[in-house]
Amino acid sequence: MSEPVLSVRDLVVEIPTRTGVLKPVDRVSYDITEGEILGVVGESGAGKSMTGNAVIGLLDRPARISGGEILLKGRRIDNLNRDQMRRIRGKEIGMVFQDPLTSLNPLLRIGDQLTETMLAHLDISADEARDRSIAALDEVGIPAAASRIDSYPHEFSGGMRQRVVIALALCAEPALVIADEPTTALDVSVQAQIIALLKRLCRDRGTAVMLVTHDMGVIAEAADRVAVMYAGRLAELGAVREVVQRPRHPYTEGLMGSTPLASRGQRRLRQIPGSMPRLGKLPAGCAFHPRCPKAQEACRVDPGPDLSADQGRAACWFPVEQVEVAE
Repeated sequence: MSEPVLSVRDLVVEIPTRTGVLKPVDRVSYDITEGEILGVVGESGAGKSMTGNAVIGLLDRPARISGGEILLKGRRIDNLNRDQMRRIRGKEIGMVFQDPLTSLNPLLRIGDQLTETMLAHLDISADEARDRSIAALDEVGIPAAASRIDSYPHEFSGGMRQRVVIALALCAEPALVIADEPTTALDVSVQAQIIALLKRLCRDRGTAVMLVTHDMGVIAEAADRVAVMYAGRLAELGAVREVVQRPRHPYTEGLMGSTPLASRGQRRLRQIPGSMPRLGKLPAGCAFHPRCPKAQEACRVDPGPDLSADQGRAACWFPVEQVEVAE
């Protein structure tokens, strides 16, 4: 097998506070290969975005990486200084944020922002950068790209702005793109277009994508594999079809059961009882055990088995039994 584009190994992120040290990311491991979309899913506070920020070197102080390794195409990057990470961001790792207005300078034309990024990371002339910018806008589906390149961000709709952000993330030809809730603020039809766009670009360019979302529907539609997070840890990791159709961790089973499709014919959506614990008050043992219908005494004592990056299984002592489904 070829070397993974991104390897996260036993990653730990700590936030020191007056009352103790919080761990929003605790011993997380996974790989993303070339041309693959890994979906990272979980409730708010599960550690999804924090993991992405750690990879791209955008942790807000006092948060810091305190353990593990992050490797980009075999090169360790978690121990680089700010200047070194700044050179990697944009060129080797692209970023798509939830709100495109946070990624675009409202005072600069779209073309200026694209060409500036290309000139900073690629050895090309200004004229070539402009030509590539037009091609990038055309590739992500901006109509009349040659004339819209001199428009300002406010002159685009939300969906078109998100397409511009994707073009901005890809314009320096990075090996990895981290997409943090890229469809949340968009209506359903535009969400489908953005998902299709990410899949096509991933397939055509061979770009590895880390897709962070809370929407299992987006994961099922876009991702090749899925990592389910809960309270900073990986609950389940595997091929998206297996995880969606045959979840092993009770938390994953609860997430799948909470979707409208799974609750069809009922007056109310199913739900997981309770809520995710705060980082400062995590229960002993498995953090999910107070909400878990399968919890036993061992779950109240031991946090459960760790997931290795190359195995798709559940971090649970008593996983949901798999039932063979006839094809």
